[in-house]
Amino acid sequence: MLFSSIVFLYYFLPCVLLLYFISPKRMKNLVLLSASLFFYWWGEPKYVLLMIFTILLGYGHGILIDKFRGDKASKVFLISSVSTSIMLLGFFKYADFFIKNTNALFSSSLSLLNLALPIGISFYTFQTLSYTIDVYRGDAKVIKNPINLATYVALFPQLIAGPIVRYTTIEEALNHRTHSLDDFAYGAFRFVVGLAKKVLIANALGELCEIFLDSGEKSVLFFWVYAIAFSLHIYFDFSGYSDMAIGLGRIFGFHYLENFNYPYVSKSVTEFWRRWHMSLSTWFRDYIYIPMGGNRVKVSRWLFNIIVVWMLTGFWHGAEWNFIVWGLFFALFLIIEKLWIGKYLEKAPSVLSRFYVLLLVAVSFVIFNADGMKEAITYISAMFGTQGYPLITAETLYYLRSYAVIIGIAVIGSTPFIKNSVQLLQQYHAARRILNTVEPVVMVALLLVITAYLVDGSFNPFLYFRF
Repeated sequence: MLFSSIVFLYYFLPCVLLLYFISPKRMKNLVLLSASLFFYWWGEPKYVLLMIFTILLGYGHGILIDKFRGDKASKVFLISSVSTSIMLLGFFKYADFFIKNTNALFSSSLSLLNLALPIGISFYTFQTLSYTIDVYRGDAKVIKNPINLATYVALFPQLIAGPIVRYTTIEEALNHRTHSLDDFAYGAFRFVVGLAKKVLIANALGELCEIFLDSGEKSVLFFWVYAIAFSLHIYFDFSGYSDMAIGLGRIFGFHYLENFNYPYVSKSVTEFWRRWHMSLSTWFRDYIYIPMGGNRVKVSRWLFNIIVVWMLTGFWHGAEWNFIVWGLFFALFLIIEKLWIGKYLEKAPSVLSRFYVLLLVAVSFVIFNADGMKEAITYISAMFGTQGYPLITAETLYYLRSYAVIIGIAVIGSTPFIKNSVQLLQQYHAARRILNTVEPVVMVALLLVITAYLVDGSFNPFLYFRF
């Protein structure tokens, strides 16, 4: 069930809101858990059992880690928690990848398992791991009530697409959260904004990307249009879902951390990854990079740490070599910045440093979305005119004109220009009153337009189902 669907917007969500707010306080987590399990069952009937099994493993390991705190057994149960979680993730997500590469390497003929990827498994696995690791570290209290842990892991607002929520972020809210009209209003506003980003912008850009992939008259310019369109598409798709998750969380009394902070205004790759998918970046930093020694080790070891973390970051996104190369691509430029060009980027004109980041990001997402490394190399070389494609074609100009407005809106929307303009106007009393009056009208109008698009259109993909 997609957030950007009629079933979710006009059937599931209203029913859940009604049941939730008429329920007594002691029942609210159970209502949310039941709704979340139904939400997951709607899309993955058989794999809901896998998620419940993962939750039970996390619950049992947390109890045992806490019970034997201070003994070696506590570490044994931590290792068991990490191992079983990674094994489950590896089996369902990566088994065929390893089988295919084993067949290619040893000329064997092992049969592929052809397992369907459980939706959101990468997200809820990482959330379960963060809980047991934090309990072992003493950063979080063990959960004695299994309903609370299940609610944390399965909570439908962030279940299928994140952000990756640490247990420590919502630990207090699971037991003692408050609700207010202000939170409800902000949550609804944030949800509609995210929905608009997904349906009105990301979907349109996704259509342009599909047109390019199906085109028989590609040109050098069209390859660049595709690279830019996909970079904007994935940003608005994923940040839109993060906005919707944050908004829904706020409605139910949870304050999730931000997941995106205008990454396309970054002046370095290092800054880009402080702004893009921040919950994933900080998860790898806190649970893998720092425990490996971070940057407080010899240079050779630090380079190894960077390479391992970014290889895993890429692999987390998908079980194909292009995802691993995508992660290593960023590792390379992070190392280059740290060792050589970082200080020059800080002093360089903003236009140049931002162009450098946008160029690398555009190239990286061509790798990310390619159907294997052969296609990625072909597309990137075509962008630089080495594949014999014409510079421009009539078809390229037609689609560029057709999508120019939406690309322009996306470019502006990917910067803090609108946010800063609104904040500037809010400093004036008269403007603030107008904005407060206009905002709900605009939100209702947006929701009506979005509904019309969903009823009329069929192109409504979700990129992060593959993760």
